[in-house]
Amino acid sequence: MSPGELASLVGAGLAAGVVNSLAGGGSLLTVSLLVVFGLPGTLANGTNRVGILLQSLAAAWRFRAEGVDGLRDAAPLLLPVLLGSAVGAWGISRVSDAAFERAFGVLMILLLLPILRGSTPTRAAAALTSPVGTFLLFFGIGLYGGAFQAGVGIPLLFALAYAGHDLVRANSIKVVLIAAVTAVAVPVFALAGQIAWLPAGALGVGFLAGGELGARAAVRGGELLIRPVLSIAVLALAGRMLGLY
Repeated sequence: MSPGELASLVGAGLAAGVVNSLAGGGSLLTVSLLVVFGLPGTLANGTNRVGILLQSLAAAWRFRAEGVDGLRDAAPLLLPVLLGSAVGAWGISRVSDAAFERAFGVLMILLLLPILRGSTPTRAAAALTSPVGTFLLFFGIGLYGGAFQAGVGIPLLFALAYAGHDLVRANSIKVVLIAAVTAVAVPVFALAGQIAWLPAGALGVGFLAGGELGARAAVRGGELLIRPVLSIAVLALAGRMLGLY
């Protein structure tokens, strides 16, 4: 990659890290940029995870430093998301680039359907009152996160908000869970040879700074900042999947 392309990845990682720490969907930018720069879909998907891991760790540290520690509330949810992540990462690392891109498109549209239909939170909230429902819900989110990652913060944030957490605390729990999901996925992609380390390092620099800045902004701006960013992230995700740009 040229110096200009690497600099673009640093900038994209910074922007995506801020968006991910406030809401989710930032990887739609970074994975797309990696593909534009010539990486196949599966390689771009694996490469992006290195930055996501750094961003999530930085955001979790900043939330804790700001007095909003999500680790305690994340702990009961770690088993299902870790199991889901391992299965998802293992499965997606063994498909072709064409199959990956088709599955990515289909699953992202399925993710959007409840939002586009205007589904109420009562269904997700009801699922979260049952231990089995909670396990299956977060296993499914982990499965998606391990396989695709892009946009996983949005259903995580919705699920945690429906469970009764305000958006600031929900974000602090979310980044811990995504760090766990990604920590499981990265070795799987590395062993499959699906990480390009130079662009991963460039993205990682940006993601690291973006995660810290985004978490700081989330705590200090509160829900007044998070809600509009979340709305924009959902609309951007919808527009991308509907082929509007």
